[in-house]
Amino acid sequence: MSLLSLQGVEASYGPAQALFGVDLEIDEGQVVALMGRNGMGKSTTIKTVCGMLAASAGRLQFDGHDLRRLPSHKIARLGIGLVPEGRRCFAPLTVEENLIAPARPGPWDFKRVAELFPRLQERRAQKAGSLSGGEQQMLTIGRALMTNPRLLILDEATEGLAPVVRQEIWSAVAHLKANAGLAILVVDKSLKELSAIADRAVILSKGSNAWSGGLEALPAETADRFLGV
Repeated sequence: MSLLSLQGVEASYGPAQALFGVDLEIDEGQVVALMGRNGMGKSTTIKTVCGMLAASAGRLQFDGHDLRRLPSHKIARLGIGLVPEGRRCFAPLTVEENLIAPARPGPWDFKRVAELFPRLQERRAQKAGSLSGGEQQMLTIGRALMTNPRLLILDEATEGLAPVVRQEIWSAVAHLKANAGLAILVVDKSLKELSAIADRAVILSKGSNAWSGGLEALPAETADRFLGV
């Protein structure tokens, strides 16, 4: 059984339908890339998984639980950790307070997060709002890990960051894949970096599945048509 399973998922913003039968499967320990141009339904799919937008049709299951019946906070407690687009740290709180606030029992604690992102140890007493964009992204990833999730969702985690910081984030994701045993859903446009870590990719176009498979098998014409690369 897949850890996360979406079958024929539909969702709308008021009268405007955004998802038209999205299918997505993630197994334990697997890294799946969710790709597509802007506005094609990637973030909307994430919102339906996390209970922030109600699905109007289809099946959403996580470890056998029906996500359509659960509010967001209960979905999180099942073991889904979200790194939202735009970081969204608790700006008035310190780095350490940001990490401790959502902590749940498990192997991920402040020490382990600081080993993954040493700069968070250096900035532990600093207010989150005073951090650089890259440091805030590290903090947001660390905050999600502190919930000790079984599935980590990264929604555009490298967008708008300097190249050197982007590489730090990608290195951290590769480390998580190799050592943490997490299932990871990555929403990003970086085909080169995703090819190095993703077991499989799903490409969305206009709210529907356009292609799926290993990125090594992605035809150039398909990439050009649906990703613009």
